[in-house]
Amino acid sequence: MANTPLMPKATAVWLVDNTALSFTQIASFCRLHPLEVKAIADGEAAQGIKGLDPILTGQLSREEVEKAQNDPNYQLKLQGSKVIVPESKRKGPRYTPVSRRQDRPNAILWLVRNHPELKDAQIIRLVGTTKPTIAAIRDRTHWNSANLTPSDPVTLGLCSQLELDMEVEKAAKNAPQPMVGEPVERLMPVEETTNEDAIAAAFSFDPSQPVKREEEEEIDADAVFANLGSLKSEESEESEESEEGEEGDEPASEDIAPEAEGEEAQETEGEEDTK
Repeated sequence: MANTPLMPKATAVWLVDNTALSFTQIASFCRLHPLEVKAIADGEAAQGIKGLDPILTGQLSREEVEKAQNDPNYQLKLQGSKVIVPESKRKGPRYTPVSRRQDRPNAILWLVRNHPELKDAQIIRLVGTTKPTIAAIRDRTHWNSANLTPSDPVTLGLCSQLELDMEVEKAAKNAPQPMVGEPVERLMPVEETTNEDAIAAAFSFDPSQPVKREEEEEIDADAVFANLGSLKSEESEESEESEEGEEGDEPASEDIAPEAEGEEAQETEGEEDTK
């Protein structure tokens, strides 16, 4: 906390608007993620935050800023402050503003889908929710389950990218090790996802074009019709056998009829003799 400037997001807003520093330099100085700095530059985050000049507050010198602008690999160094800010330790669940509480189910759904290795306690630390809510969203028994849309909690402002990365790393350490020979899926490093080629590829993607899929197996029409013909022949044979069985059962019923008539005749004769 001692190496973090006061009001990091406000400082990042000022540095983005008034300097030519790179996103990586601003992110390392303000202890933010490069994507958060990029979102600030694009106007997607920190829209209502007023920039704070770190030079006026004594956190940076003008020579330090000029040196960093001339060398993209140079990391800004925070000047020593006379006031020691103690590190705040949060007790209990994270506090979420009332205006953003309606976005928590969407963030939970995003975490459950994209990071299933996270435990309930980790999701509670990130978003500030409860275990019954997480269980309801996982089981699709939430009262608003039909209208939920997965949203990144970092974009919603419920947590920072650094906190999310820390929780994901902890969950990855506790996850079972994969079997030998199986491919291991991992997140791409920040350097690869934030370089110019990756950003250009992301913005050049055209959603109107259909996605190329693997070629399906060719279907042999002759084999399909041959199978249909064999099925029809089997059905016809079964119907013929059932008809023959019914014809064989009919004479038995005819033989039974005369016997019944003979028994009735004998009964009538017996009745006449008794009379």
